[in-house]
Amino acid sequence: MVIGGRTLSLSKAIKAGGFVFLTGQIPFKDGAPMTSGNIQEQTEAVLTEIQSTLKDAGCDLTHVVKAMVWLRDRKDFPGFNEIYGKYFPSEPPARSAVVSELLVDVRVEVEVVAYSG
Repeated sequence: MVIGGRTLSLSKAIKAGGFVFLTGQIPFKDGAPMTSGNIQEQTEAVLTEIQSTLKDAGCDLTHVVKAMVWLRDRKDFPGFNEIYGKYFPSEPPARSAVVSELLVDVRVEVEVVAYSG
């Protein structure tokens, strides 16, 4: 994976048994980190990319059993949660959320684990 001209030593997703582990996903727009936009727009971008990666692994959002969320600002949580709830409308996965400085100048990063049995 290449971000900002740097090759990163990571995989978008790895299957292990019935599990699929996704690398933390940040929002992208036009192939570059999405450093503009509000939390809702950035969350949409992240979750859309997660859907795409899951599809490549033979899964979808209904297979997600755990989500880990990093927000740059705690004030973004309501906007994040609004969009997140649209992607997981019933039986949402277990979730952890923390406020943290991120390595890239974005508002949110989400990592998920899916189980495909």
